[in-house]
Amino acid sequence: MKLSIDTSAINTAKIVLEIDGKRFEKTSESKIMKSQMVLPMIEEILREHKLRLTDITAITVVTGPGSFTGLRVGATVANALGYLLHVPVNGKKALAIPTY
Repeated sequence: MKLSIDTSAINTAKIVLEIDGKRFEKTSESKIMKSQMVLPMIEEILREHKLRLTDITAITVVTGPGSFTGLRVGATVANALGYLLHVPVNGKKALAIPTY
């Protein structure tokens, strides 16, 4: 199961869960508090599909171009989860770094 995080837009955060070739998406729109939306969205989409964080096998994150703060939020969440779960982020065990 792959988790994708896109926080590159100024006022949108998108979480995509890929399970057996099917895509499930959550989007939240807010000009403020994007950093506080991402983890609850991940928790919610996992709960909806009766899954746990430990079911995640890979993580992808948009690293740019996009909103400076948004890219940092997405990369930080992805890197923290990748480290915690011992899964690759953007196909690597190294840190995903935003591009500007």
